[in-house]
Amino acid sequence: MLLMKIITFAVPCYNSEQYMRKCIDSLLVAGDDAEILIVDDGSHKDNTPAIADEYEQKFPGICRAIHQENGGHGEAVNTGLRNAKGMYYKVVDSDDWLDKDSLLKVIDQLKSFRANRRRVDMLICNYVYEHVEDRTSHTVSYANALPKNRIFGWSRVGHFRPDQNLLMHSVIYRTKVLRRSGLVLPKHTFYVDNLFVYVPLPYVKTMYYMDVDLYRYYIGRADQSVNEQVMIGRIDQQIYVNNLMINAYSLPGDVKNRRLAKYMMKYLAMICCVTSIMLIISGTDENRFKLRSLWHNFKARDPKMYRHIRFGIRGIVSNPPGRWAEPLVVKGYHLAQKIFKFN
Repeated sequence: MLLMKIITFAVPCYNSEQYMRKCIDSLLVAGDDAEILIVDDGSHKDNTPAIADEYEQKFPGICRAIHQENGGHGEAVNTGLRNAKGMYYKVVDSDDWLDKDSLLKVIDQLKSFRANRRRVDMLICNYVYEHVEDRTSHTVSYANALPKNRIFGWSRVGHFRPDQNLLMHSVIYRTKVLRRSGLVLPKHTFYVDNLFVYVPLPYVKTMYYMDVDLYRYYIGRADQSVNEQVMIGRIDQQIYVNNLMINAYSLPGDVKNRRLAKYMMKYLAMICCVTSIMLIISGTDENRFKLRSLWHNFKARDPKMYRHIRFGIRGIVSNPPGRWAEPLVVKGYHLAQKIFKFN
């Protein structure tokens, strides 16, 4: 009887010929324990579709090329999840890559879970920002917040610093957890990685943290979705994702575990803060109206959750009392950007 693959890697690709090989090659280290789904999201400007087919031909049984009409990053992730046959599911963007030594350690650990019949819903690793402009790197570690090398629940989770939110880069979900959560990401929408991490969290009962620097995340290119000016240009999509997160759960009531509810509240507050600050940085009256509407609609949707977040530190700093205070908010954001090097 053939064992199912330990892990499925989904690699969303859209006109990615310049960097997708580096990404896929880094995943091939996992060998036959991995399934690599190369999801060509309607690429038409370069050789992405042909490269995907090439890897499928070279590595049958490991790589699979999936071609679809353009649906955006979220739909590529959905397609990967629908087709995944691995016990665990990891999204690796085509311009990023995984550290090979760390990946081998992760694969061994996942195999150990299976061999010993230990159910772990989410495995967490560190990730590394690789800054393009100054060729420096910055590691986001969870060593101070999470128990190392043992299975634990939410009651054992410690305090997260502002730069330590669990992101798509840092998590590997058990595939059944994602499916049980009903996760479906919206099409043609950026910033859905926040939904990918946030929505399944209440379905996670057990976790395991490995203090290894697994995910390497390129940052600093002018065309990246997290570039400040790009985010402002796509602010309606950021607001859309923000509202989907607000509507996903009524906190803390919908989440029984108090520690998890507290963490999710902080995560949502961070997203609301980022959305608000981008609207402020834009400096337009139209976006000031959108800022007021965001918080007004939040209050109407869930007054209790609104109060928790609006009058917490992130809600206060992202809602200046007048235009005179907006430059202070922007300076504070840019200072935090320099300290934590998040984009």
